[in-house]
Amino acid sequence: MQVPQLLVLFGSQTGTAQDEAERLGREARRRRLGCRVQALDSYAVNFWRFIFRKSLLPTSLCQMDFAVLGLGDSSYAKFNFVAKKLHRRLLQLGGSALLPPCLGDDQHELGPDAAIDPWLGDLWKKIMGLYPVPLDFPEIPLGVPLPSKFIFQFLQEVPSVGTEEQNIACSAPQRPPSELQPFLAPVVTNQRVTGPQHFQDVRLIEFDITDSSISFTAGDVVLIMPSNSETHAQQFCQLLCLDPNQFFKLKAREPGVPYPPGLPEPCTVWHLVSQYLDIASVPRRSFFELLACLSPHGLEREKLLEFSSARGQEELWDYCNRPRRTILEVLCDFPHTAAAIPADYLLDLIPQIRPRAFSIASSLLAHPRRLQILVAVVEYQTRLKEPRRGLCSSWLASLNPKQGLVRVPLWVRPGSLRFPETSDTPIIMVGPGTGVAPFRAAIQERVAHGQTGNYLFFGCRQRDQDFYWQTEWQELEKKGCLTLVTAFSREQEQKVYVQHRLRELGPLVWELLDRQGAYFYLAGNAKYMPADVAEALTSIFQEEGQLSNADAAAYLARLQQTLHFQTETWA
Repeated sequence: MQVPQLLVLFGSQTGTAQDEAERLGREARRRRLGCRVQALDSYAVNFWRFIFRKSLLPTSLCQMDFAVLGLGDSSYAKFNFVAKKLHRRLLQLGGSALLPPCLGDDQHELGPDAAIDPWLGDLWKKIMGLYPVPLDFPEIPLGVPLPSKFIFQFLQEVPSVGTEEQNIACSAPQRPPSELQPFLAPVVTNQRVTGPQHFQDVRLIEFDITDSSISFTAGDVVLIMPSNSETHAQQFCQLLCLDPNQFFKLKAREPGVPYPPGLPEPCTVWHLVSQYLDIASVPRRSFFELLACLSPHGLEREKLLEFSSARGQEELWDYCNRPRRTILEVLCDFPHTAAAIPADYLLDLIPQIRPRAFSIASSLLAHPRRLQILVAVVEYQTRLKEPRRGLCSSWLASLNPKQGLVRVPLWVRPGSLRFPETSDTPIIMVGPGTGVAPFRAAIQERVAHGQTGNYLFFGCRQRDQDFYWQTEWQELEKKGCLTLVTAFSREQEQKVYVQHRLRELGPLVWELLDRQGAYFYLAGNAKYMPADVAEALTSIFQEEGQLSNADAAAYLARLQQTLHFQTETWA
């Protein structure tokens, strides 16, 4: 019998979209429908560029039914912009929309699932109406686990030494490192650059990239693959009764299932747990669904089923998302279930650790064979006893090169900031806090090329606590290579931020942008600062350029379109 085929494509940075896509895949399998789940760019290289090609005919997708699910945050200006734009484009190409796009919102008290659950119910009604499955193919009930993707084949003999490192990373690669083969970069220095009284530990970390084939320019980013702490990895192995020294190979249950990227073959349980499984992440609802299926313990199973049901989402949010409880902590709360988890389901249950991106804070012209980053160590308190810690930043902060060789898997990719190559084009850089990192790389690069017209607006709390690279900036000022404008928010009663300094220097900003063709750059926290800076610029355009409100907004939009206004922000 011909089984209807669904194709689920996802674009994911944090893993949420991938998790929802895999949920769709599981629900399709329960309904006996064939389903492929793939990353957008693996399906058609540079999918976004391809789908918006002007040469595509308006009948290109006339035989395709589709539905678009977006994940966003309504506190940002362009809420679910990509999902809305993609939905419109698929309609333009002749596709038939099964439903209006689903716009999941992180700001909802129950998260994106508040919109996704009812939308998925409607989607399955539509799909099953269009592609009914014969009655002799009943649905697989929710409480029954689907087969695992892989079978763990534990090896009796220990393979030759060094197998894992050869497969996973390289200390002298033949080609530029990548996610599949990162470079193991030695840590040269790991130095705290905030004062002892400052609330946050911020590190300047330097890596040796000699013989790595890595090259980069200002604006590029480095991706780092962190590891779980040794304590957490040991605790996980004990909970699940796993032997950390045991070697295994994986066998896919179905043809066409790719081997997990970045996992060596053969592999040890310790490598899997310490460097692959994201046991320090906050579990998603799908984790509780599968855990409930695998639980042999009555009371624990009942609670897990409740957490994975639509009506239990408020309680799950309160138990897990609000206090940021981790996968490991959840498993500690359900010990009988944890001890009964078959190894075959580990890769279905726990997501892979994702690389973290950092702006490169140095130039090869100033620091040959070196790469530097500025890292704010994430640590905060919730109602849980143990503080919440960022996996990558805490791991990086713990590395001490003074105690011996320490190496970090990393690779480089182009960032979103691009700087002008012409020697006489000025640049205005607004980088409060760690947002200043990419601008240090740009300034070092431009100074090495003899480019002047470098204007840096830097903001922090107090000059004696978190004024990063103070001495370096002041020396460049003396040489006439840099104009530095500072905003120390906590040094006076009224808080002063970078946007206030921009307004104060409105005539200069207008002169540089309008008469000298300057480029304007903004980097830092995405929450309020970008909107505040955009508002400051708009008011400058109105006051100094005598523009109306609408013309000032159009002027800013034109700067963005011509890349004379570029941003790199993060949540």
